[in-house]
Amino acid sequence: MSHAGQIRIGISGWRYKGWRGTFYPQKLAQRRELQFAAQHFNTIELNGSFYSLQRPQSFQQWHDETPDDFVFAVKGSRYLTHMLKLTKAEKPLANFFAQGVLRLGRKLGPILWQFPPQFAFNPEKLQSFFDLLPRTHSAAAALAQGHDERLKGRSWLEIEADLPIRHAIEIRHASCDCADFISLLRKNRIGLVVADTVDWPLLMDVTADFVYCRLHGSEQLYTSGYEADAIEVWARRSLPGRAAEK
Repeated sequence: MSHAGQIRIGISGWRYKGWRGTFYPQKLAQRRELQFAAQHFNTIELNGSFYSLQRPQSFQQWHDETPDDFVFAVKGSRYLTHMLKLTKAEKPLANFFAQGVLRLGRKLGPILWQFPPQFAFNPEKLQSFFDLLPRTHSAAAALAQGHDERLKGRSWLEIEADLPIRHAIEIRHASCDCADFISLLRKNRIGLVVADTVDWPLLMDVTADFVYCRLHGSEQLYTSGYEADAIEVWARRSLPGRAAEK
């Protein structure tokens, strides 16, 4: 028997110059943009954490500026995925969780680990990384205690409650389009990101208790939009038992 889950529709970030005067009202103060966006969407990806370590005060501010039932997806550090390519990952992972992520509390949604196009399927390296990923807030706080000097005096190691943490992975290399990759994700309960674009593999396997879709543009990356008929296709895919329909 299929059970309907909750559907969240959001955007990747909220601070874009081109949106001012179009999506955002012309005279809306920039500091009010997150509050405005959170009135129209029930989830947003935090992009800043992908590029650099943030501060606990920022996570608290984002928490406070959004409704009680709001959820953030937090992008994992590119230092881990793009630069280190998962080697010597434990200390940078501790830094990631020590930067203030846990201040989101119940608004902390999935951690999104986005891999570069050059990252080929490597089951041993991925499994070692998955073994390090904390699956609860308490486990994340314990891991975060191993942060390095960069977080001295600016870390956050407290938790609101011992809530679960989910992880999702977005791949961009054709070698990941294989049964072994899907099996590895299912074994570790890691969500597969359904990335809609002509540039990377479009995989629709369900590998965890949630599905994460990123609509990058099915005709032209980051440029083409989605007309009503295309949105209807994605709406049908969200129905119980239809997640794998292409």
